[in-house]
Amino acid sequence: MYKKVLLAYDGSIEGRRALREGAKLAQLCGAEVFLLAVVEISSGAVTLEGGFAVPVEEQIAIYKGILAEGVIGANLVVVGHRPTGPLARWWFGSVGTYLIKHLRCSVLVAQTEIGDDQFAQLLTMPAEQA
Repeated sequence: MYKKVLLAYDGSIEGRRALREGAKLAQLCGAEVFLLAVVEISSGAVTLEGGFAVPVEEQIAIYKGILAEGVIGANLVVVGHRPTGPLARWWFGSVGTYLIKHLRCSVLVAQTEIGDDQFAQLLTMPAEQA
């Protein structure tokens, strides 16, 4: 079914939920997994290792290039769901809607809670037993 799964993770509770659910699904499918770390940019320039400042627009272009490489061939992208109010959805739009419009593969918005013990067992279990 799914051969390549991209997991988007931002360190949030919702992101952790997506990471775990996506990992479980990928294991069940015997899929190759790609992890995309999502970072927030909050200033006008980003300082890189070595002290070089890069304008945010240039950094965003770099991240888009990295994302394009990571999405190549993905059959499924897994993201978390963070509820927002109607004003925030109106102002910023829905991330899920944006992804569905711009990606050419399936998108899973994870909401299932997988506990630490269950996830640890999943990591040690062969794919055919999961």
